[in-house]
Amino acid sequence: MPGKILIVDDIPTNRILLRVRLMAAFYDVLQAATGAEAMEVITQQAPDLVLLSAGLRDCDSLELCRRITGFCESPDQSGARAAPSFLPDTAPAPPPVLLLSAQADHGLRLSALAAGAEDLLAFPRDDLLLQGRLRSLMRVGDSLQESHLRSGTSRALGFAEAPQEFVTPPRICILTDPTLHNPAWRHSLQAAPQGAVSQHDSRSFLRDVTADNAPDLCLLVLDRSLSSPGLRLLSELRAHPETRHAAVIVILPEPDNHMAADALDLGAGDVVAGLFDPAELDLRIASQIRRKRMADQLRSTLRDGMRAAVTDPLTGLYNRRYALPHLMRMAEHATRNGRRFAVMLADLDHFKRINDLYGHAAGDAVLVEVAQRLRANLRAVDLIARIGGEEFLIALPDTNKTEARVAARRLCRMISQDPIDVPGQDLAVTMTVSIGVAMGHRPQPQLSDPLPLIIERLLDRADRALYGAKACGRNQVTISNTAA
Repeated sequence: MPGKILIVDDIPTNRILLRVRLMAAFYDVLQAATGAEAMEVITQQAPDLVLLSAGLRDCDSLELCRRITGFCESPDQSGARAAPSFLPDTAPAPPPVLLLSAQADHGLRLSALAAGAEDLLAFPRDDLLLQGRLRSLMRVGDSLQESHLRSGTSRALGFAEAPQEFVTPPRICILTDPTLHNPAWRHSLQAAPQGAVSQHDSRSFLRDVTADNAPDLCLLVLDRSLSSPGLRLLSELRAHPETRHAAVIVILPEPDNHMAADALDLGAGDVVAGLFDPAELDLRIASQIRRKRMADQLRSTLRDGMRAAVTDPLTGLYNRRYALPHLMRMAEHATRNGRRFAVMLADLDHFKRINDLYGHAAGDAVLVEVAQRLRANLRAVDLIARIGGEEFLIALPDTNKTEARVAARRLCRMISQDPIDVPGQDLAVTMTVSIGVAMGHRPQPQLSDPLPLIIERLLDRADRALYGAKACGRNQVTISNTAA
């Protein structure tokens, strides 16, 4: 099933008609005849979207819409909405709501948008636009649910919400074809947006857009006579790296359900057709900006999570989870290109006495400084990771034995030549490091050992070389002479 939709209408005929149309599009359909019944269904079955009649007799449909969406008149700077009070903390994100009315007049549409509805549609005689809206909202539903889930997980773990950063006004681009002249909609577009607004020729915009001036929202004006180029531009906005995450509202000076449905299917977040006023556009822009910032926050959370998963939090170096797969890719590349590479295991000498004499804070400061010195004396292409308490893995691609020996000795010298200051204590400690080196060779053609086994053997040789350096008095470099 492509999604689960709840129909809320106290007229059985309307529910039956909508149910038939939605099931023909393979949606899973739920039904409710009253507001109270709708609340129960939402709590128990978590629909992906709600089709709500604007004329319920048992309750105020707009108030019900506010309760379902958790909409508040003054959302926080992140644009997030509070979870409705009737939903438990573990419930999914509030579902989007589409209001349906026999006559979608302008005043009711403004009230619906202000109540948190995605749009107000006339009860569909032709369901082309309705189906386009449903597909568009289902597309963004997964990211909204994921954002809500991550927020709930943070609360469950007892993490405080991160302080909200200052949110700059959105950058809004009005994209029009210079041959279009319609003072009515042009005046409305320029009067409505709240933010940094600029107007561009739609035919040259993508050529000029950069990361520094990339928009948060594009208002794309289409016309029937220019439908093909306009819809093509919409596709290009979704493909261009600087605009693919921007919100897009398509402006149609005249109603056209076919073009509106096509625009929604091609990635537009909203469509405004026919006459509109600045107040309506303001509400639609605010909704799209909220959704865009929520998606930005989710992507940022994913990036931060991936970074945290592969990074040692103390030193900022990569950890074992990242280092071993990267080392395998390095070995595979060396095998394919007939190059050699070096693997080093570096271990601080007598590190335990730092913790014992000066405390763990001093030990942490030593580890951070050693990590910085190691990183500063390696190439950008080299790998360095902290894989144990005071043990570091270093891998140097395209490196022969002589170059590896010189690099390892340089690292020993850079660690030992300057004492390391201990914060909070008027002293500095001198550290040394022992390094074991193993060379990665191009495997013999007859050997067919799997790559993980080759890496395991390589690390074992580097480890035995490290023990050899410790046995020779520490602050030494030992190179394994075992054949690959």
